[in-house]
Amino acid sequence: MDAFTAGLLQRIKSTESDLTRARESGDDFLADVELGELEDLHRLAAEHGVEVGATTV
Repeated sequence: MDAFTAGLLQRIKSTESDLTRARESGDDFLADVELGELEDLHRLAAEHGVEVGATTV
């Protein structure tokens, strides 16, 4: 796995965790922000052929 792929997958994992925490705390604005970031990361992964496992989206 190259550094780009590893970094992208780590950012996705981190953003998923942040999204879960935002949802659990009831912070709808932050959850929307994190969801947008997660969607952008998934789009970037798809554009570069990076397979992403199950997500919380």
